Amino acid sequence: MRILVTDGMDKGAQARMQEMGHEVVNQYFEPEELGKALREFDVVIIRSKTKIRKAQIDEAKNSQLKLIIRAGVGVDNIDVAYAEENGIQVKNTPRASSASVAELAMALMFSCARNISVAGSTMREGKWEKKAYSNGIELSGKTLGIIGFGRIGQKLCAMAKGIGMEVIASDIYHVEGIEEQLGMKYVETDELLAKADFISLHAPAVGGGALVNAENIAKMKDGVVIINTSRGTNVDEDALLEALNSGKVMAAGLDVFATEPSANEALYTHPAVSATPHIGAGTKEAQARIGAELVDIVANM
Repeated sequence: MRILVTDGMDKGAQARMQEMGHEVVNQYFEPEELGKALREFDVVIIRSKTKIRKAQIDEAKNSQLKLIIRAGVGVDNIDVAYAEENGIQVKNTPRASSASVAELAMALMFSCARNISVAGSTMREGKWEKKAYSNGIELSGKTLGIIGFGRIGQKLCAMAKGIGMEVIASDIYHVEGIEEQLGMKYVETDELLAKADFISLHAPAVGGGALVNAENIAKMKDGVVIINTSRGTNVDEDALLEALNSGKVMAAGLDVFATEPSANEALYTHPAVSATPHIGAGTKEAQARIGAELVDIVANM
């Protein structure tokens, strides 16, 4: 088969696909060129940068394209239903990056709690502002609210429990027996918003608007910390910025933004924000696992 990789892939996985006899082409295409290019391939593998929407699918349908693979968890950058209606399968790699994303969420929680990002930034400016940043908080004993309790949320829960946090979660699906297994509790979203000291988002992008908006921020505790490693559109950035400026939200850890690269300089440079450029799955281990899943998917076509 001819396989197009638009956003990069683990070199070991690419080598294994080539050993299987497939031709692998690494090339990014702009949206207006992508649909036509897809007609020349059996499989396309994308990450978060490439978007495959109705326009690209219309150009690619009735060609040799059989499969779109999202090398990652979410598939909201693909019009999945429309692709499948036109005979193009869509798959992803939901297991491979869960630990890496959960670890980054945990790291952002520590960074927000102890002013690590802003304190480190001032050190690089030659300043020694010990007094200004000696007002952090401990995570132990605090309540973590996880919105979206899938693989990533569950891994984050285990880490948080390990350092003495209480964990509550909201999700439309309740996994039988997991409350006893992990020592957490399912609650309704409004109860989570009211009780949590830290709120971490691990839900897919929702059609009804941002999960963190002005209305929901008003329901939260004063001094709450918000973490988002899911999808940038899950946070109303204007509402979050206003809450950070007022002190309603103590700090935010953000790995994803409404548009990427983010143009919201006021948000990502805010002293109470620990920001990273969408690196949740960016570990050597996760990329190797993603590559292995990609090879399995291609091998089983």
